Amino acid sequence: MVESSNRRSASIEDYVRAIYGLAERGEPVTNTTLAARLEVSPSSASGMVTKLSQQGLVAHVPYRGIELTGEGRQLARSVLRRHRLIESYLVSELGYTWDEVHAEADRLEHVVSDLLVDRIAAKLGNPVRDPHGDPIPAIDGSIEELSTRLLDDLPPGTVGEIVRVWDTDPELLRYLSDHRIALGERIEVVERQPFGGPIVVKVGAPADASVHALGKEIAQALSVAVR
Repeated sequence: MVESSNRRSASIEDYVRAIYGLAERGEPVTNTTLAARLEVSPSSASGMVTKLSQQGLVAHVPYRGIELTGEGRQLARSVLRRHRLIESYLVSELGYTWDEVHAEADRLEHVVSDLLVDRIAAKLGNPVRDPHGDPIPAIDGSIEELSTRLLDDLPPGTVGEIVRVWDTDPELLRYLSDHRIALGERIEVVERQPFGGPIVVKVGAPADASVHALGKEIAQALSVAVR
């Protein structure tokens, strides 16, 4: 991982994390999608991508867009390790809820020392998932991958377990909490309403499962480990 004394600027770390996140979801990585993700102008994104390319962190791949190099991927995972361990610590030790931690971790991830991050990891028992189910890179940059599918892609009759929430929108996370749609819960796809309608699911143990009609935004935010 990247040592704190050799860290890049906060803006560079933000960009490589954003590129990694878009690629992780299988979304195109372009100046336009990066600008939207980071809420900057396309010209600002273009300028930073040029800088990242000059530093050997990204490459432009024909017909595929912007991709992280090996060094860029390692940097992104270093930032993600800090971010996701901070989120985990805030929830586990300081009583934050999962909808409160993303913005806090955004601010802290650039300033915490590697020693503090390692001690947080040890304190928490070296977790491999954060409060949203996102994988936490190990100190060597490796990641424990799970075989999952988005709820939006599942046909009726599918049964699985909710293992990840991709969206960090606090309102969406609060909605899930209020309706007891949480990580580790059993979920069953009952039906898909026609003409782009909601997906009807049962959440919880079969004996007392609750029924929900979930729109596309939530269906695309939930990853399911299919049984």
